[in-house]
This record gives sequence, structure tokens and C-alpha cells, in this order.
Amino acid sequence: MKRFNTSPISGMQELLPPQQAVFNQIKNQIETIYHLHGFQSIETPIIDRTSILLAKAGGDTEKQIYKVIKTEESADDADQALRFDHTVPLARYVIEHENDLAFPFKVTQIGRNFRGERAQKGRFREFYQCDIDILGRDTLPIAYDAEVITTLYEALQIFNLPEMRIRISNRKILTGLLAALNLQDFSADIFSIIDHAEKVPPETTREHLENLNLSPDIVDKITTFMQISGSREEVINQLQNLGIENEIFATGLSELSKVLEILVQNGLGEIAIADMLIVRGLDYYTGTVFETFLTNHRHIGSICGGGRYDNLTGFFSDHKFPGVGGSIGLTRLFYVLNENNLLNSQIINPVDYAIIPMSENEYKAAYNLTSKLRGQGKTADIILTDKKLGDKLNYAGKIAKYAIVVGEDEATSGNFTVKDLQTREQFDLAL
Repeated sequence: MKRFNTSPISGMQELLPPQQAVFNQIKNQIETIYHLHGFQSIETPIIDRTSILLAKAGGDTEKQIYKVIKTEESADDADQALRFDHTVPLARYVIEHENDLAFPFKVTQIGRNFRGERAQKGRFREFYQCDIDILGRDTLPIAYDAEVITTLYEALQIFNLPEMRIRISNRKILTGLLAALNLQDFSADIFSIIDHAEKVPPETTREHLENLNLSPDIVDKITTFMQISGSREEVINQLQNLGIENEIFATGLSELSKVLEILVQNGLGEIAIADMLIVRGLDYYTGTVFETFLTNHRHIGSICGGGRYDNLTGFFSDHKFPGVGGSIGLTRLFYVLNENNLLNSQIINPVDYAIIPMSENEYKAAYNLTSKLRGQGKTADIILTDKKLGDKLNYAGKIAKYAIVVGEDEATSGNFTVKDLQTREQFDLAL
């Protein structure tokens, strides 16, 4: 009888060893693609000062953050929390180490983040994110926005994913539109309404806009704007036809056009579309924003997203370090692959070889063999239980790909036979 509830807390993912092995392989493959594109690895602390984490987060983040309680506190470190993403800690990191970094700084972080939002299928409170970011000193060309999107897409391409769609916008377009309509005072509310529009019926979105005491004509203009989506040519023409005379709007339109143009050149013309529903909920985004969805699994939500943040480090320093970044939600991606039986071809046993000495007399030979295998980069485990050989082989089949039985003859001759625990085929070991 259980004396305590030993199930994981709601929203926390816990895997069995074979699943964890697949998860780790996916994580390593993503990191490999990032490195091939020139991104350097760093790690930032999971725990940081709450003042740092919330400096420019905004939105619902303050309600979702996990606070850390300490028994001993200093005045400077009294209020701490778990990070909710990698981007804000990265901004602090860049300010702290700016004299030792080369810019543009291309960096990757892969690790756990925490958000106390409502747990649901494919969405967790503790989750791995695989981030890439590019930061410039003073300026950062808009072409880097397309570089981030292309890298993330290529990382996702290594998996057998269903059809993907990358939806891209630029927050300056909506900011400029609202300024032209004299709605600056309602910007935060309207951004939030649009960000949540796909989660509620259209009439609910319209009702939320009307609750801001906006005129029917203004509501019509905003809802019309929200429906603009499609190829670069289609969307740019539709946005131009809105007749908006605003410099911020024009800048956003130009940046969006350039990013989409580069993505077409990179072969993503059929994958990447412009979509004015994409605004991203975090307030630190200032320009390009994007999210990636599985076309036939929209209920899962975005598996990859990010954007441009020109002012994030401004809360920590007078120096300007504009950046652009994106993240693959690995925990969500793994859930999607597993739920759609796309991991069956990637079944991985955590151990390559299970070494089975027949008795204590063969321990020395077994240890020598294990050492040689590990020297070749193979994972190997020695089974030291005193059970029957059949029981040992059954156990080996649960943890390893291959088994090697070490008996008196094998220990004396140094010749070993490998048994494939899946196919039951046998072959001589070549060391």
C-alpha cells in the first residue's frame, strides 16, 4: 500500500528509461543542428532574482512564475524564482559578460523551464526548451530573423513530423495600426485579445473588443486585420491596401517582407506564411514574431516559436543589444511524436551491451570486456545477480540491445558471441 501519493505533480513529465533514451536522442540531434549553424552552447541558472525574470516579461507571466523559498536570505537575493524561459536570463548573461563575447553572439541553451499554467495534453508546467538566439551590439540586421527561423526548421526536419506551417508576423505592424487608429491606450488589451483569439469563438473575440468601448467601425477594422494570412505577396498587398499612414506600420511591413523573401530563398516558401494572428504573449517582443504548428494537430499548440527583441537588455544596461531568438518546445514535441506513434521506429534501449558472467570466476573477464566496449564508446552493463541464465537474459532484454554471456570458455579464449535481443540472431564480437 502506498503511504504517499507518488505520482508526479500535475504538469510534470516523467519517462521510463527507453522513452528517456529516445527523448535524449532527440535533444542531442537538435543540439547538433544548432551547432552546425554556428550556435555556441551556454547554461544560465534555473533560479534567478524575480526582479530580473519579470523585468520585461509582462503578460500572464507574473501569475505563472514559481517562487523559490529560502531558509536563509540576504537582502539582494531574498526574492527568487524559477526561470520561465531562457531569453530573459540570456539578456542578463550578455550584460554580465559583454566584454568577453563576440558579436553578433550566436548562442544556444537547452534546459528546463517552469510555468505554473494550467496543465493539459501536450502542455506541461515543467518543460525542456531548445533555444537559439542571436544578439548584436547596437544593431542586428533583419536577415538574422530569417536565419533563426531557418535553423529551427532544419532542426525539426530531422524528425518524421506531420506537415508543418511556420506562421510569421511583425508586432510593429499592429503597433502602427493601433497608433494610426489612435488606440495606443488600448494596445496591451488588443494584443492580448488577438493572442487568445484562436482559443475562443470569433464572436467572443469581437465581444472582447466591443467591451473596450470601441466603435463598430474600429472593431471591423481590427477583425479584418486579424484575418489577413497567406503568402508574402498576398499579405503584403492586403496590408498595403489598408491605407495605413504610419512610420512604425511601414517599418514592420518592410521587415516582414524581407524576412519572408529570405525564407523563400532558403526553400521555405511553401512552409512559411504571414499571419496577423501571431503576436506572441510576451511583451518583450518588438518586431518579428513566429510560431510553428503541425497542420493536422493544431490543438497541441505551437511546438516552436520566437521573435525579435530590441530592448530587452535596456532594463539591465544603457548599452543596446538587439536580439532575435526562437525555441523548440521539446517536451511538447516529444508528446506529439509519442501520441501519434511516430516514435515506434526510434525505440532505443538505454544500454548497448548487457554482459552476463556465468559465475564469480568470470567477473575479471567480464570487467575487461566491458572496459574495452566502453573504450569504443559503447554503453555496457554487467549483470551481477545470482539468478538463472534465462532470468538474466530476460532482464537484459529490457535494458539492452545485445547480450554477451561470459562463461569459462569465453573467459579463457577471449572470444565472445553477441546475441541480438530483438532478432535473436547471434554473431561473433569483433573488438
